[in-house]
Order: sequence, then C-alpha cells, then structure tokens
Amino acid sequence: MAIQRMMSLISVCAFLSMCGAGAAFAHAQLIRATPAAGGAVSTTPSEVVLRFSETLESAFSSVVVRDAAGKQIDKGDAHVETRDRAIMKISLPPLSPGVYKVEWQALSTDTHKSNGDFTFRVGE
Repeated sequence: MAIQRMMSLISVCAFLSMCGAGAAFAHAQLIRATPAAGGAVSTTPSEVVLRFSETLESAFSSVVVRDAAGKQIDKGDAHVETRDRAIMKISLPPLSPGVYKVEWQALSTDTHKSNGDFTFRVGE
C-alpha cells in the first residue's frame, strides 16, 4: 500500500513538472532574423525582419535598431505584419559600415512576454 502511494505521488509530481515546462515553452521565440543575428551584409538592408515561433500582439510588440553609440537609427515604423502575425518588421535608412544592434520585445497572443537583442554588421 505504501509503495502504491509513493508511485501515485511520483506520478503527480512528474505531471505537475511537465505542466510547468509546457508553460515555459509558450513564449514567442525569435526563430529567424534578416539580416541574420551575428551576420554581416555588404550593403544596407532596407529593413530588419524578425520571424517568431508564435503570433504577436502588435500593440505590445516592438523592435528598434541602434548604432554602436546606442542611438536609435531605424525609421520608427516597427510593425507586426497583418497577413502573418509571427513577423515583425522595421525600415532602415542608409547605414554606414559598422555594427548595429537590434532590440526586440514580443508579446504573444497568449500574453507571454519575451525579449532579446542581437547585432549585425554592415560592410567589411
């Protein structure tokens, strides 16, 4: 009888730990970026495109691009695509050669928040 209770307790604990793990994976994760995270491009891209693992709430998701001094250099038109709400874009002006940092915040439609950043290089 004690073994049966112990097995039941272990089963319940295992189930509860899996429920928590599932919730942790529910955040919108960045799965692809153009320009690529850590990548280099020879000419200025016209925009930064971010693809996420889940659909985003446009009112609470954002992206900015900063130069090496930390100054925001994008055109300020960040938006979530209406046809594919897992994609967020922002336009860029012509950029000088150098390193640029992309900072993003995403709120998935199931209300989980995530954020991150990465750099890319323009020129050689």
